[in-house]
Amino acid sequence: MPELTFRDATLSDVEALVGLIESAYRGDDSRAGWTTEADLLAGQRTDPEGVREVILAPGSRMLIAQPATDPSGEILCCCQLQKRETYAYFGMFSVSPRQQGGGVGKAVMAEAERIAREEWGAGEIRMTVIRQREDLIAFYERRGFRRTGVFEPFPYGDERFGVPLRDDLEFAELVKPL
Repeated sequence: MPELTFRDATLSDVEALVGLIESAYRGDDSRAGWTTEADLLAGQRTDPEGVREVILAPGSRMLIAQPATDPSGEILCCCQLQKRETYAYFGMFSVSPRQQGGGVGKAVMAEAERIAREEWGAGEIRMTVIRQREDLIAFYERRGFRRTGVFEPFPYGDERFGVPLRDDLEFAELVKPL
């Protein structure tokens, strides 16, 4: 794993972040890694407006990781952190397909948890994952997350989140005490 530098995204990172997020989840590029959703959803995963909203929203930040040897180079991983009442929400977690399985994602998760715990005083971190992504849920469970039993409907009809290829998609909530 390369040594990493962490920083908050700025508006100048939007285009690169959209490219990274799309490559991790959708289309043929995503099939190089194991986090692809290409068999469940077509279309986009996010767009520039969605990434800008995360960067600019109060209590929200987009954490990015880059190689320490080239901190202005390629963004290897990102995640959204949003401060909520008693917890932090973790989302848009994306690792470059070429970096998946090499420890970059684990390092970013650890930094996100540190920020939530130490800087925000959050007692837990929560996320939602497409329920049908058992391999991805198992990855999070190995890192201390557990299923809450709470499910949220998939936003069918809102193509900003993709075009479903199945009619049974929903999100499962996961939580990890900090």
